[in-house]
Amino acid sequence: MTEITFYTFADNPLDVARRVAAKAHGQGRQVMIYAPDATVADAIDRLLWTTPALGFVPHCRDSDALAGETPVLIGTDANAVRQADVMINLHTGQPPAFARFERLVEIVGLDEAGIERGRERYRFYKTRGYALQTHDLRQHAG
Repeated sequence: MTEITFYTFADNPLDVARRVAAKAHGQGRQVMIYAPDATVADAIDRLLWTTPALGFVPHCRDSDALAGETPVLIGTDANAVRQADVMINLHTGQPPAFARFERLVEIVGLDEAGIERGRERYRFYKTRGYALQTHDLRQHAG
């Protein structure tokens, strides 16, 4: 069963996604960053190209010709990954194919609407019996 981790109170959800993707990649895991919103997909793509300056994370869009050989994919096609290791959700609802992955990462920001949508996703997973972990990022600030 998919292990689901919530990172809550993220002041910069995209940076949290970048760090999780980089860590998973460093552990040899295949990562799918679920980003159906084109603006969000472009933003995480840019962030993975530029941050950190000396720690490039190899990535591309799930529709790219090199998707089959690239460890971190951005998009919506869960079938594009070779191994369904880690999915990072950058959408307001739960991703349709999350149950195929070993681990799902949910990132909840600071805005009220985002917090409420995060609570809805949490309840959705909990009522279906998934094991949930929560990391409050306010405890790690500073």
